[in-house]
Amino acid sequence: MRGIDGQPDSDFFEYREDPEQPGWHTWNLKDNTRFNGVVMGPMWTRVEGETCRLRMIPEHRHTNLQEIIHGAVTLGLIDISLFAALRTLGRGDAGMAVTLELSTQFIGGGDPSRPLDAVVEVVRETGRLMFLRGQVVQKDDTVAGFSGIIRKATRK
Repeated sequence: MRGIDGQPDSDFFEYREDPEQPGWHTWNLKDNTRFNGVVMGPMWTRVEGETCRLRMIPEHRHTNLQEIIHGAVTLGLIDISLFAALRTLGRGDAGMAVTLELSTQFIGGGDPSRPLDAVVEVVRETGRLMFLRGQVVQKDDTVAGFSGIIRKATRK
């Protein structure tokens, strides 16, 4: 079966146009009992030129004692965004890819009353590796900068 972009559907992710969010696609695990669904909640993605934007809507459970978005939530969004970029930018199946390296610089606190977005670009791609970088933002406010390397899934 193929997704609406003509690429094969993933065995692991729900990637569909969201009629309630024009221009956005869902980016959720089909097994909602794993980390993404249990901890992060619903997410959406879209292509913006050469970048992929992954969005989550923070809730109280995503905050720390200072009433800002917990750093672990920001890190989770960053890690998930690497795989969303792999799939959304048409570079491969994200299901069995793995994170090899992730470097993050926290710049400001996230406001739990606004959507939290990770905007990712591919810096370089080899046969097995993707080098990515991006920022976590809330409108014009930067929450974090990051870079990462993922190893793409091996076809069997």
